[in-house]
Amino acid sequence: MYLTSNSGLSDASIREVLEASIKGKELKKVLLLPPDFTRMYSGAGKIVAMYWEMLHETCEIDIMPALGTHVPMTEEEWRAFFGENVPFDKMIVHNWRTDVIKIGEVPGSFVEEVSEGLVNTPIEVEVNKRLFDPSYDLIISIGQVVPHEVVGMANYSKNIFVGCGGSSMINASHMLGAFYGMERIMGKDFSPVRKVFDYAEENFLASIPLTYVLTCTTNTGDKTNFHGIYEGRTRANFEMAVAQSQDKNLIHVEKPFKKVVVNLDPREFKSTWLGNKSVYRTRMAIEDGGELIVLAPAVDKFGEDTENDRLIRKYGYCGRENVLKLVNDPANADLQANLSVAAHLIHGSSDGRFKITYCTALLSEEEVRGVGFEYMPYEEAAKLYDPAVLTDGYHTVNGEEIFYISNPALGLWTRE
Repeated sequence: MYLTSNSGLSDASIREVLEASIKGKELKKVLLLPPDFTRMYSGAGKIVAMYWEMLHETCEIDIMPALGTHVPMTEEEWRAFFGENVPFDKMIVHNWRTDVIKIGEVPGSFVEEVSEGLVNTPIEVEVNKRLFDPSYDLIISIGQVVPHEVVGMANYSKNIFVGCGGSSMINASHMLGAFYGMERIMGKDFSPVRKVFDYAEENFLASIPLTYVLTCTTNTGDKTNFHGIYEGRTRANFEMAVAQSQDKNLIHVEKPFKKVVVNLDPREFKSTWLGNKSVYRTRMAIEDGGELIVLAPAVDKFGEDTENDRLIRKYGYCGRENVLKLVNDPANADLQANLSVAAHLIHGSSDGRFKITYCTALLSEEEVRGVGFEYMPYEEAAKLYDPAVLTDGYHTVNGEEIFYISNPALGLWTRE
């Protein structure tokens, strides 16, 4: 079942779809797989709260945020996202390094075909072992369909294979996307990575009681606007959500940006691993020789994971060709074992096309420059480009035209 509205769906309409997803089912134990707090405008928090209200008196509910490589949610983030009624002690933390089982393998011949010959190695499919726990009567994967740098359009089976996936699948899929080129992927369906996920979904998940609840949203300040909610197992639902997100979340610009200022909400962005959405989502709209200024008041690290943070500090955002050389060098075994980091380093570089200036309060100038970015103190940048005053769109600051973006996670800016 699905419902859509250009002006925004009411809570009653959202609840109608959720009620339909459980109607007629004898449910004793349910597993919910929402995103974490870094997807605060996905609408998933409201959906989890509604499911909790509908189900908690009659069945056991576990909630495992689809963290991927992210850090676990704090209790403060949990309550801000899911509300006061959903107990924090219901959270199960997914560990992408230790909590997974291998359920299959995507053949190298298939990977070679979908990547147009760029990659020919098989991809191990690993997911959290709880997905195959027979005690669950229903597993509900919840999340937002929105442009994405690795898979093209986020969510659907990505929530399983990356959000609840293991290191092998995460590393291989991210590197596949990086090899293929994110400009060829972002905002599109049927990317090589999506085809790999489709293969794995069709061949290795058919036996589990899984359904998807997909959203298409925008935001007005802190308010999340639901434009579509799609429930069901079929890919057709995902394709409808993709089409709607392409309409709502792709912003086509008439002229290239010379200077872009992107604000990273301190509640959502605490690392460059997440904050580099400012790079991914704007790179196709920035002119050669332009500048991206990233207001990052709460960014205090590079990787969400201690080892990933170390690797980013060691190798830096040094450009696609340099990263590929590093990966191919036998001396860099640590990077070869963490290809999702290599892919992230590629995604976070402008390849010399434009300047990236990170404006931080919690990382030093030495740390920021050490990974290949320019630096400006946050306090100085915020006086020039005050996020409390600026609104999305064009502005003139000190006689210079800038384009301001309040949240890079909700869109893709492109000249195409």
